[in-house]
Amino acid sequence: SVSAAFWEHLRHLGLQDFPRGLGSWNKSSFNACTNSCGGQLALGTDPARQEEAVPLGEESPDVLMELLSDRHSPWALLPDCSPQDQHLREMAVLAPKLVHGSNVFQVLRSLRIVGKGVEEVDEGLLQLQQLEELILSTNEISRITLANLPRTLKVLELCCNVVADLQDLCAQPPQELQHLGLGYNRLCGPLEDKYLTAAFWPNLVSLDLSFNNFTDLMGLVSQLSSLQTLRILLLQGNPLALIPTYRGFLVDSLPRLSILDDIHIGLEERHQFQGLVRQPELIRSEAQVVVSVGEIKGVPDPSTRQQLEVGSEAPVITYSYCVTYKF
Repeated sequence: SVSAAFWEHLRHLGLQDFPRGLGSWNKSSFNACTNSCGGQLALGTDPARQEEAVPLGEESPDVLMELLSDRHSPWALLPDCSPQDQHLREMAVLAPKLVHGSNVFQVLRSLRIVGKGVEEVDEGLLQLQQLEELILSTNEISRITLANLPRTLKVLELCCNVVADLQDLCAQPPQELQHLGLGYNRLCGPLEDKYLTAAFWPNLVSLDLSFNNFTDLMGLVSQLSSLQTLRILLLQGNPLALIPTYRGFLVDSLPRLSILDDIHIGLEERHQFQGLVRQPELIRSEAQVVVSVGEIKGVPDPSTRQQLEVGSEAPVITYSYCVTYKF
């Protein structure tokens, strides 16, 4: 589950290990601050105030932070450390009690669980009451119930999973969601088209449906046109992208769109395709693909004829091959 992967990730970060967390290296200074404040250390606590009278054998927050920032330090942050991990590790130095145990639920705004074999999005995520960004790419998620997701979500990335049905995803969608990433999944229309409307995603700005199995261009566009705030759309890699008038039809049908398949839509392109939406007869339901095979290794060349001696009675062997493409 996502919760299990999350706790395993926190354990890997070592937020309670030196120079992070509370220990003999800083415990008295934080206890003093907690007692004087009458509670836990606040996010806005000034580290400079903790510099006063650092007991012998302990380290100041500045010194501990240097152990994280100095690239020669054995405790330095790794080069590929995500902003989320960097924030948690720094907070574990400056305000360790805020990331101790379940307290971390109150401060985490971004969660990235990638390539961990996650299959279930469980209700444990509801404890992350401030979560705005959830990245679950490259896992094994086939179904996701949005009732298990915090209502504060603005970014949901599910790229490279095995999602084939949007019904559960749209049961109770977060109304503030601005980006929905569903690229490289198993979605296909027209059953899924009806879930891609403003009735479910009223504030969606960016939508990634690339490399799925959508085939009905006109049907999909009729649903997407209700997304008044949509500015970025990815549909490349779907069979419908093979239609000759694919890009022009989308550009003319969605006038508020700014970027299509990672390519900016300029005024010249809009003018070029103006009026195409009123000519549905140009939208073919079939696409022609021409494939040229330049070289095949490991098999005899069928174009090479055998050179036989005059009068030879040796049998003539011919070769032929068939290359099949499945869409």
